[in-house]
Amino acid sequence: MNSQGRLRPGGVITALVTPFRDGEVDGVALEALVEWQVLSGVDGLAVCTAAGEGPTLSPRERRVVLDTCVRAAADRIPVIAAAGTNCTESTISLIHDAEECGARAVLVTVPYYSKPGQKGILHHFRQIAAASTLPVLIENAPTRAASDLTVETLGQLAELDTIAAIIDSTGDIARLANIPPTLRQRFRFLSGHDATALPFHLAGGDGIVSAAANILPRLVTSLQQAAHGSYISAALALSDRLHPLVSALGREGDPARLKYALQVLRGTVADLRLPLVPAEAESRFAIVKALSPFVGGDAQRLALSL
Repeated sequence: MNSQGRLRPGGVITALVTPFRDGEVDGVALEALVEWQVLSGVDGLAVCTAAGEGPTLSPRERRVVLDTCVRAAADRIPVIAAAGTNCTESTISLIHDAEECGARAVLVTVPYYSKPGQKGILHHFRQIAAASTLPVLIENAPTRAASDLTVETLGQLAELDTIAAIIDSTGDIARLANIPPTLRQRFRFLSGHDATALPFHLAGGDGIVSAAANILPRLVTSLQQAAHGSYISAALALSDRLHPLVSALGREGDPARLKYALQVLRGTVADLRLPLVPAEAESRFAIVKALSPFVGGDAQRLALSL
């Protein structure tokens, strides 16, 4: 992803976790995570997403997270702020905050819970496009939002210049394959589903918003680069190496599992915000097993005692 000029999302965008300590955002740990991600070669950071426990952050905390990430990234990679809500006015307010903090783009999910229908979805994004010039990445996650984005609506959204990309979090590769060629040329298409990252790319995708990249950013980046370069054998081998971790983290990129994996790998604090609670013993064991090729035996024994 070029950090200069018009943003063209692609490659690996990490859906970054938000570290907490004693109930507060841990700015020092967040800066360290951003630096590690940048040095690991990712192409962007998506902050305040579901993986980053964005819905639990207060407006002040959101600004702290955004300010910290923008400052730590230092224009080396773009910071993309999650700003989607089920209220158009609230979403626009969050977008304006993101703009003030220096975010390069915003990630806006199809409005959740209220089930606005296709006409409501279209009007929602038209209002957003009229309110800000920041590039918008639309996330389509029907299992979370209870609303789906149809191809017909996508065709109408193509008329809005600020809509830069579509994030498909369904895991259904056939959906991308059935997008008309004109729309595939108009938008960038990113996967929001680590388990199908490689087939999504082979079907014509441009990259991924990845939860697993929190844990193994170099490996996730290498997979995308191999696929982009048509080194399919290498990409398949990298996908196989990632599979145990992706499976252990779960379909939705559960923050509890992500933070436990970071605790195993980097020794970070795994604090969460309610209603999220620590990962179950079975999940912790699976994560330690998946990370065993990347950590020493002492670290594995310590992790199992956490």
